[in-house]
Amino acid sequence: MASIFLSIIIPAHNEERRLPPTLKAVDAYLEKQSYASEVIVVENGSQDLTAVVVEAFAADSPRVKLFCEGGRGKGLAVRRGMFEAKGEYRFICDADLSMPIEEVAKFLPPALDGYDVAIGSREAPGARRYNEPAYRHFQGRAFSNLVKIFALPGFEDTQCGFKCFSARAALDIFRVQKFDGMSFDVEALFIARKRGYKILEVPIDWYYRSESRVHPILDPLRMLRDILVIRKNWAQGKYSQRMNYEG
Repeated sequence: MASIFLSIIIPAHNEERRLPPTLKAVDAYLEKQSYASEVIVVENGSQDLTAVVVEAFAADSPRVKLFCEGGRGKGLAVRRGMFEAKGEYRFICDADLSMPIEEVAKFLPPALDGYDVAIGSREAPGARRYNEPAYRHFQGRAFSNLVKIFALPGFEDTQCGFKCFSARAALDIFRVQKFDGMSFDVEALFIARKRGYKILEVPIDWYYRSESRVHPILDPLRMLRDILVIRKNWAQGKYSQRMNYEG
């Protein structure tokens, strides 16, 4: 069996409605590629039929694999997915597929190579945003600037839900990453930068989805609180453990 080149990790909480078309699009795209791939769906704490719809899809597509977590939190789901994945590249993909799956080629050789972490960016030169209300764009920029000022200077869009990690970086970073909630990616990128990993922003096409679950006031406040905890954790050596990885 060929080694897996790309793992697509989809965290899923109450996604019975959005997942079926997303899985169909992702599976159809991967079917056309020359490399071996897998789709890791991590259901966590859903109260709907998320697991059922994934199991039904996976019955006809062995590429799709379901893992269930009892707890809630996007960070928890992504961390589980990173360790269940087998791919040389491990790509986080939001269930709403607001970035067309074809854009994933921008994160992989030959389009992109020699990096450890690649961030899908809605702000990098060449990126295009579609159908986004002006007020949501303003809210998003305020959120991103908060992260930029207090945690990750130099990056324009750390909060886009599409990110790719090399296997080596993923196993090392997520071994010590701690947040189970929405701040997990800031924490992961903070650790990556502190450890000297090469991080790139990749301009993408992105489509606004009105079902966004980000609260415009509470979530920035939570993010600021979490950033302070992340900085404290680093100062106290809580991210110091390293993993020896051979791949």
